[in-house]
This record gives sequence, C-alpha cells and structure tokens, in this order.
Amino acid sequence: MIKTLLINSIVIFLGAHLLSGVTIKNYWTAIGVAIVLAIMNMFIRPLIVLLTLPLTIITLGLFVLVINAWILMLTDKFVDGLKIKNFGWAVLYGLLISVLNSFLLFIF
Repeated sequence: MIKTLLINSIVIFLGAHLLSGVTIKNYWTAIGVAIVLAIMNMFIRPLIVLLTLPLTIITLGLFVLVINAWILMLTDKFVDGLKIKNFGWAVLYGLLISVLNSFLLFIF
C-alpha cells in the first residue's frame, strides 16, 4: 500500500511537470493529492460509475475518462497546491496518470 502510494505520488508529480496545463506545488503536495485521489477513488468513484453505467455502456467505456477527469477536477478543489486549468487538461492528465501508473506498477 505504501509502495503504491509512493508510485502514485511520483506519477502525479511527474505528470504535472510534463503537462503545461497542470501545476503542482511540490512533492509533498503530490503525496497529498495521491491520498485524496485514493480516498475519492475508493468512495465516490464506484457510486458515480454505478449511476452512469448506461452511459458508459453506450459509449463503450469511454465515459470512464470523463469520470476520471471529474474526480481529478474535484481533487483540485480539495488540495491547495494542485491546479488544473480546464477539463481537457484533466482528461489528458488522467490518461497520463493511468498509463504511467500502470507502467511503474508493472516494473516495481
């Protein structure tokens, strides 16, 4: 669990530096973002996915990208050091986080 949290915070920090539409204050903020994002993915995301299941089925699962972006925008509101410019950057940031996170968790 600690390993996953550290990898997530590295990915969040690295992703914010790769994208110009996302800024993060420092690495400690990235750890806070990883914690808040984990809590939101544990409690809020399953409810939203369940409520939007018909729309997710119609879009062949692509609506999950919108849900991920919305969760990231909501995390932006809770954490002071994170700033995401708009919804498009949140979608791109969510994709980047997912890909990098999967890659790093596969390696380690």
